[in-house]
Amino acid sequence: MAEHQRLTATPDQRRVLRRAWPHLRPERRGIALALAASAAATASTVAVPAVIGAGVDQLLERDRAGLFTAVAALTVLALLRLVLFRQSELLLTTVGERVVRALRELAVTRLSRAPLRFLEAHPSGDLLRRTTTEIADLANFVRSQLPDVLTVAGYLVFTTVLLLTYSPLLTLALALAFVPAIVGVLRLFKKAANPAFAAEAAAAGTVATTYRELVQSREMLQTGGGVGFWRERFLADHERRYRAARRSQRALFLISLSRVVQSVTTAVLLLVGGWLAARGSISVGTVVVFVLATRQLFDSASQASNLVGQVQISLVGLARLLDLLTTTAPRPAVAPPRRASDDASHPLTAERGPLEIDGLRYSYVAGTEVLHGLSVRVEAGERVGLVGPTGSGKTTLAKLMTGLYVPDRGTVHYDGHDLASLPPDELRRRIVLIPQRVHMIEGTLLDNLRLIPGDPDEKAIARAVDHLGLTGWTDSLDDGLHTRLGRGAGRLSGGELQLIGLVRAALLDPAVLVLDEATADIDPDTARTLETAIDTLRADRTLIVIAHREATIQRLPRIIRLEETAPPAHDRP
Repeated sequence: MAEHQRLTATPDQRRVLRRAWPHLRPERRGIALALAASAAATASTVAVPAVIGAGVDQLLERDRAGLFTAVAALTVLALLRLVLFRQSELLLTTVGERVVRALRELAVTRLSRAPLRFLEAHPSGDLLRRTTTEIADLANFVRSQLPDVLTVAGYLVFTTVLLLTYSPLLTLALALAFVPAIVGVLRLFKKAANPAFAAEAAAAGTVATTYRELVQSREMLQTGGGVGFWRERFLADHERRYRAARRSQRALFLISLSRVVQSVTTAVLLLVGGWLAARGSISVGTVVVFVLATRQLFDSASQASNLVGQVQISLVGLARLLDLLTTTAPRPAVAPPRRASDDASHPLTAERGPLEIDGLRYSYVAGTEVLHGLSVRVEAGERVGLVGPTGSGKTTLAKLMTGLYVPDRGTVHYDGHDLASLPPDELRRRIVLIPQRVHMIEGTLLDNLRLIPGDPDEKAIARAVDHLGLTGWTDSLDDGLHTRLGRGAGRLSGGELQLIGLVRAALLDPAVLVLDEATADIDPDTARTLETAIDTLRADRTLIVIAHREATIQRLPRIIRLEETAPPAHDRP
């Protein structure tokens, strides 16, 4: 199943540009224009040695008109080169930024729609790095290094054509001295760099994950005395990243061998060129063209050696990003046929309907099932308590019956429809889970209450608060609904966070409301306020409560009890 797919720490870097092409295709016209401008700019630079060589021959022949023509041509080429390079960089940066922005938006969208089990199975630091740091590195590469990469590639192509035009024999000597040696150096680098840079990226992701866990666990570490353990773990992860970085640097050192290859090639070129010029096979101007052109060629090779590390890092980052996009690609869903009138006013399911679980099986680890063929039916409007010891699968069942997890076997139906076949908006409109830890963002209480589909206004939120009898609670806050929450501002208790979840649920008006440990570990006064709000919210909707508090359990007319090891669940009427 796609839900069980895992990201690869060091994804395959082969054919990464081919795999990226579908994301580049919308910008193919802009890419073509940018490449054409870059090619024209490079060609204008490569033409300079040819003009200088012609000027040298005219000078030796004492042709003043020809010499002045060469000087004028050099002036025109300099101006043309300036304009073309500027234009090509602007085009490349513009197109590249659009591509990177589209990749960033797609990655965030895919992650926001990824199955909950997928998100829980991966370290948050690694996901954060793939969607932020590595995309930022890619954007920086597009702005800073990509124009240089294309220029270097253009130099190699156009210089080769130019040299072949002047002297195939001298070009052959140059190729025999330069190409095998430089290819050998590049092969050595590629063999060492591919695993080295991939390992460095993976180690960086591990460091980010450890640091994030350290920050999130700061209170526990300070009170429990575990700072030393986490410090050792962080330092060990950092040491592995350091060793991986050293390995990458050793791979980069291999590129410096290209300078030795350049020196040897220049010596061969001068010897063969001087011999051919002495025999009259080529002119002195041709030797000048070769010297200047190969100087450009070597400068390009040196520039390429400086760029190759950045290219490798960007390819690794792109491969890891594509791995994320591929793994989180939406699965083809088998949805029931919809009528032309099936819109917001004609939904697929009834406003109130039964929730039916049939043969439900689920496991986090192969061979160890948390739920063993559970079957139960909850009628519309029922109030049901879900109880059982820790580890019996209560929270897992809550996520399955709300469509956040996909069963390994069995089905969950609402109003006769398999949850897996319902569109996400329909599913969220009908079934809502208030988890143990209600998610909050930086901002006001009003901002946090708006974290639901539809973006309700302040009046609608105030009505929902009043309906649940929570106006006294919001009025007790410093600025009411406009009280700022989060880091550096007001902080809410666990019970108050559950109240926020209830207000969100009231705004959605779901058919089935599932509360996961809503009254656990909160003070009695807040618990009474919460339970009163729950009673108000229940109305005619189905209410399923995962509870430990005996007072909460006694308020529920039906109890479904999960056993820790026994396969079936049983009801208490």
